[in-house]
Amino acid sequence: MSEPGLRIVDLHCRVAGKEILKGIDLAVEPGKVHALMGPNGSGKSTLAFSLTGHPQYEITQGSARLDGEDLLALAPDKRARAGLFLSFQYPAAIPGIKVANFLHAARQAVRPGDLAPAKFRALLMEKMDVLGMDPSFMGRYLNDGFSGGEKKRLEMLQLAVLAPKYAVLDETDSGLDVDALKDVCDSLTALRAGDEGRGAGFLIITHYPRILQYITPDVVHVMIDGRIVMTGGHDLADRIEREGYDTIREEIAAIA
Repeated sequence: MSEPGLRIVDLHCRVAGKEILKGIDLAVEPGKVHALMGPNGSGKSTLAFSLTGHPQYEITQGSARLDGEDLLALAPDKRARAGLFLSFQYPAAIPGIKVANFLHAARQAVRPGDLAPAKFRALLMEKMDVLGMDPSFMGRYLNDGFSGGEKKRLEMLQLAVLAPKYAVLDETDSGLDVDALKDVCDSLTALRAGDEGRGAGFLIITHYPRILQYITPDVVHVMIDGRIVMTGGHDLADRIEREGYDTIREEIAAIA
């Protein structure tokens, strides 16, 4: 039987002919929270987009499996159906599409016909209550005029409605003030504690350690120049907060 988890082995990826990922090995286990940290331009978002099948990201070597299934052999929509979720760093606004309609279409795409309209609405109300969101949110156009915090809270609602096996959160803390960050982290904590988050694996991609003040990861990885150069516990994030990434670069260069 295949080993469960989102398991990435020796993954290489290039964009516009330039190699960005240079051999990534990473395993996110069910029910665990992994943080992937690194300076800007290190390849963190490239990893996220390559896993979800963005056509501009060319995998040249390696593998990625989701609970034993070959993720890279699947089309992007089938990766989502298999249980992979990506939270975007900059969610797009789509005027004219109401939040409620978008969420219903997304749920139908991933789990067609599993909920009648009345049961889906009840599910929405339940999850919005967990996240502390006003029901009037459902009548607004998708991300149109939303604050940064509102966009990220909507992504947490998507996560709750879709209930994926593994969620990749790409710089969820980007552009958020402290209050909005706390709200989003409270939402994620509530989802992890509820039925929809139980057993799911999370990969939190971040540049700054501040989000990890509110969500404690099981494992912290540091990516520099397309490679994971260091792995540890929460104390590794604390070290980066104190010393920055240059110290990590110098330490790795001394070993090489």
